[in-house]
Amino acid sequence: MNLYLPDASDPRMTGVKPLPERLRPVSRPRRLRATPAIRRMVAETRVAPAQLMLPVFVKEGISSPVEIASLPGQFQHSTESIKELATQAAEAGIGGLDLFGIPEHKDEIGSQAWDPKGILNAGISAVREAVGDDLVVCADTCLDEFTDHGHCGALTPDGRVDNDSTLPLYAAMAVSQARAGAHMVSPSGMMDGQIAVIRDALDGEGFTDVSIMAYSAKYASAFFGPFRDAVDCSLKGDRKAYQQDPSNRREGMREALLDLAEGADVVMVKPASHYLDVLADVATVSQVPVAAYQVSGEYAMLEAAAANGWIDRHRCISESLTSIVRAGADLVLTYWAIEAAQMFRKDF
Repeated sequence: MNLYLPDASDPRMTGVKPLPERLRPVSRPRRLRATPAIRRMVAETRVAPAQLMLPVFVKEGISSPVEIASLPGQFQHSTESIKELATQAAEAGIGGLDLFGIPEHKDEIGSQAWDPKGILNAGISAVREAVGDDLVVCADTCLDEFTDHGHCGALTPDGRVDNDSTLPLYAAMAVSQARAGAHMVSPSGMMDGQIAVIRDALDGEGFTDVSIMAYSAKYASAFFGPFRDAVDCSLKGDRKAYQQDPSNRREGMREALLDLAEGADVVMVKPASHYLDVLADVATVSQVPVAAYQVSGEYAMLEAAAANGWIDRHRCISESLTSIVRAGADLVLTYWAIEAAQMFRKDF
């Protein structure tokens, strides 16, 4: 590359006047961008590997990992292969795993969800066997993977999700997950009052140390599409009657405040990248850690663009996660958790 500094003798500079001394910059922010070392030293936002949590899928009836077509590089795992993944995650130094179960058999109330021998509880036990307390073992506490209709709760005769009939099912599921070894449960169904009911159930069974990560501001997002492939979801229709309207910002704050009042140990905004305003709002008021879920659609879009050579994959992964933390997230659930931990480790 030929370097070129303007020179008054260059004929191409005809008509270009020298910069007057009075207009020379006094403030020069570029000084702190001059070298990679300076930029690292003064970075306002740093993403630590321990802030990252990996969503993982454990499936009944398989003996080896099955790649998820719409989530390239992500897999449905057996109870054996998920042990290997958990060990990799612990070695990478990430914070934890969030487990989702995929059963062979579903019914109208999702009864496999609280079966002690059900696939999700088996997965929890397998991960605890592999890594003990080296990772936070979190479990998704929702029924959509377990119901034959794909909704997050019990249905009324006319097909609506019945809030109050669903809450005892969540309580049973959370207790079964705690018995299987979960350090944390994560109710994601957006039922009113779910945190209070789960906290009461856990405490009543002696699981006072099991924490709750509440999916507090969870929006009825189109970006969940690949996830439904990942969990073999049976849903027909949508969840707009209980997940939030993407146009509502204040409502996200209201939901988070309700969950805090009911005893949530962590509150979450989901999705992350397209809801940074909501995330920032929640972070300003929360007295507990705030999580954000970089969902399947966010992951799939960047992977697809990178596969086509349209973007710099590593830089976009780093930038996307940094923006989420910059907006206020203390924890980020991301499918890049293990890879990103290696990328960010140099900053610590």
